Amino acid sequence: MVFRADHVGSLLRPTQLVAARRDHRAGRVDRDDLRRIENDCIAQAVRRQEQVGLAVVTDGDFRRENWWIDFVRKIPGVAIGRSDGNAAFAGHSHVPLHVAVNGRIGWDGSILADDAARLLAMTAATAKVTLPSPTRIHFHGGDAAVAQEAYADIAAFWDDVAAFYRREIAALETVGCRYIQIDDPMMSYFVDDFHRANMLARGLDPDSTLARYVSVINACVAARGPDTRLALHICRGNARSSWVATGVYARIADIVFPELDVDALLLEYDDDRSGDFAPLKLVPDRVSVVLGLLSSKHPTLEHVDTILHRIDQATRFVPLDRLALSPQCGFASTEEGNLLNEDDQWRKLALVVEIASRVWG
Repeated sequence: MVFRADHVGSLLRPTQLVAARRDHRAGRVDRDDLRRIENDCIAQAVRRQEQVGLAVVTDGDFRRENWWIDFVRKIPGVAIGRSDGNAAFAGHSHVPLHVAVNGRIGWDGSILADDAARLLAMTAATAKVTLPSPTRIHFHGGDAAVAQEAYADIAAFWDDVAAFYRREIAALETVGCRYIQIDDPMMSYFVDDFHRANMLARGLDPDSTLARYVSVINACVAARGPDTRLALHICRGNARSSWVATGVYARIADIVFPELDVDALLLEYDDDRSGDFAPLKLVPDRVSVVLGLLSSKHPTLEHVDTILHRIDQATRFVPLDRLALSPQCGFASTEEGNLLNEDDQWRKLALVVEIASRVWG
């Protein structure tokens, strides 16, 4: 099933929630009280998503510090390290942290299943759960961040990563989740000349590394059920309305689009950094494309005619019945959120629904 009006997932954190999380870190709010406030804020966000007409709702990442760190730090065998001051991120407001693998990656229970079950109980709409890509465990530190004592063979490391994700996805399916999205900013680095040069300087061949990442993701999702929709969002950076990658999808299209075993691709097309739609001709017929044509980075509402024209341009390469519409990314990849307010956010999402209704009925 294609959801014509979709969204990537994260929402601006309400002031009450931001304050509660700050007070929890300072020891002024206990875990139970924080959980109650999170639940209340998520319930309100679900209602707002339903009110604007979305058939897909999320918890807004309201239980997360940012899009990835809360999940990855709970994987047995990994630890969050600090950035090495990589010049590739000089001048950016959000510098990625490394992940150090210091033990065997194992399984001691689902990270997200309880949260997914609570979200499912709040809505009759389709509840989407987002997972950070397994590439986030590896990219910034590379093979060197995987302890030899744990993994003398890097292939065994990737086997354990894939096994972990398969169990997490199965746990989500067990509680009833049927729309799972993997968020992957790492793939966008491979479209960017500067980042590709930085990879080469680190001793990484960009194309073979990207092909390995596609293979790993495929192994992670291989056991999903036939009625589970599995999507992947390729992000170009979003913290505090910033970005980290520019370049056309043609740089990765022949490696990623035909080979990735997903049901949908959410692609960022909100400005000219992404190039044209021509690479979409390589997306196979089994995969739908969610066009991220509206920006979550600024409050200005897009012109309807402009979005309609761009959808029409995309149909030169992908049939209309395999297309959908969304903002290019979430509204709060980090706790601080992007540079717009909640009213702006809801207007953007309502506009997605309005345009999708005009195009697809």
